[in-house]
Amino acid sequence: MKRQFILLCAAIPMMAWGQYRSSVWCPDNGDGTYTNPVINADYSDPDVCVGASGTDFYLTASSFNCVPGLPILHSKDLVNWKIIGHALKELTPHEEFDKASHGNGVWAPSIRYHNGEYYIYWGDPDYGIYMVKTKDPAGEWDKPVLVVAGQGMIDSTPLWDDDGRCYLVNGWAGSRSGMKSMLSVRELSADGTRAITNPVMVYDGGNENRTVEGPKFYKHDGWYWIMAPAGGVPTGWQLAMRSKSPFGPYECKTVMAQGKTDINGPHQGGWIRTAQGEDWFMNFQDKGPYGRVVHLNPVNWVKGWPVMGVAKKGALCGEPVTTYKKPNVGKTYPIENPVESDEFNSVEFGKQWQWHANYQQYFGQTTPYGYYRMYTHRLSEKYVNLWEAPNLLLQKTPADAFTATAKINFAAKQEGQFGGLIMMGRSYSALVVKKVGEVFQLQQLICNKADGNKPETVKVLAELKPTSKDKVNYDPAIYIDIYLRLTVKEGAKMTFAYSKDGKKFTDVGEEFQMREGKWIGAKFGFLAEEPAGKGVRGYMDIDWIRVTK
Repeated sequence: MKRQFILLCAAIPMMAWGQYRSSVWCPDNGDGTYTNPVINADYSDPDVCVGASGTDFYLTASSFNCVPGLPILHSKDLVNWKIIGHALKELTPHEEFDKASHGNGVWAPSIRYHNGEYYIYWGDPDYGIYMVKTKDPAGEWDKPVLVVAGQGMIDSTPLWDDDGRCYLVNGWAGSRSGMKSMLSVRELSADGTRAITNPVMVYDGGNENRTVEGPKFYKHDGWYWIMAPAGGVPTGWQLAMRSKSPFGPYECKTVMAQGKTDINGPHQGGWIRTAQGEDWFMNFQDKGPYGRVVHLNPVNWVKGWPVMGVAKKGALCGEPVTTYKKPNVGKTYPIENPVESDEFNSVEFGKQWQWHANYQQYFGQTTPYGYYRMYTHRLSEKYVNLWEAPNLLLQKTPADAFTATAKINFAAKQEGQFGGLIMMGRSYSALVVKKVGEVFQLQQLICNKADGNKPETVKVLAELKPTSKDKVNYDPAIYIDIYLRLTVKEGAKMTFAYSKDGKKFTDVGEEFQMREGKWIGAKFGFLAEEPAGKGVRGYMDIDWIRVTK
């Protein structure tokens, strides 16, 4: 472990090392152009706003059951982004979200700056529409306020009008409400904390624009605008609709579609205007196991309509761009990408990490010693597979192809405790070390259709002697130092390898076809588990994880 660096590293936050540049995906081409996606990670249903300065941009995205929730990213040019925090520390009610409640929680948020404060609204399909706010998007956010209680309301966005009145648009989840492909608008109190009118159905997509959802609300040039996707996540298109009243009626046009490009389903995101007067749209593309990655497309106004992407002269529907000139924001900013690697040198928790449920103190804790200590979680008596595990410490995949190598020390204190690396989704595979008698077994865990309660299979790959043993009789343990590696290739195919010295790696196990999670992309990271029963928890000290080509 890196204990020799205690004094040097413990008090140095990650940001002190300067801008993070990814070695696996960087959208800034360094020549005044960018290549989509500008964030090659699963920040689904993104929304953006301009901050108080007029030159800072903030982005949030769906986080569903993952905690901390509502990630906050910052940019100065809409191309280079940095994770600066999260707006939501935990999900409520606890009886639902202290366990792994896959696919529930935070759906399609919106972020807005109004009257000196930043607001985020989102719909939880089971409980209602929530709001959080702050004066500092990189700092602490207030506790959530339940603005409208009820089932089925999702994808909500506020609009403060010129006279101070506040309106809210939302979509509907057919799985909870029995209604879908429609949008509603209601008026809120001026402070945005409660509804003061009943909802008005302002648009029904019907068969023409089926599955209309994810609306964003704006006012521009005297018109009320609702920007919304339709047609479904992987195959849909982007709509723009306008009215002279927030309650409609709205006229509607398709303003972006896949066309002849290879970018499927370009839709759902946020419209932004720079201080220099340029208009841009940040939207997602669904890439299956990799999740919904973030694209940036230019917006040009044609005949009073916002045409997104590029289009033939006079056309009202654009096609998404792959490479394009960067936004004019008045100057050039340094290249910076969301952090992936982690040396665990700070007592501050890395912002790229999320748990699969509300964090509990016994999941793990940061240390001042250059490693993260993750404790084994006790699985249930009826354990079938890791779909039940709330303590998975995961991050989003950062590219179509990458390698993640981790150095760990696993301390097993009772039979059957195990820990290691995992790629988690509806199907998963993990490379773990497990205590079996007085040795460790290197195992590959594989589960296809974990969400369907299918059992996992275990392949024993090697038998490894402990690095050391604890001779204290009241709390005996065996330890192993080991390097674990996962490699992802194009097509979302993953393999494992391990090493005893960090130099020579041995490929092990079988190739695994990654699969997305419940409304999220596959995520990779760490697990530490133990069988049901009583006993002393084991632990895994994670020295570092490094993401490379």
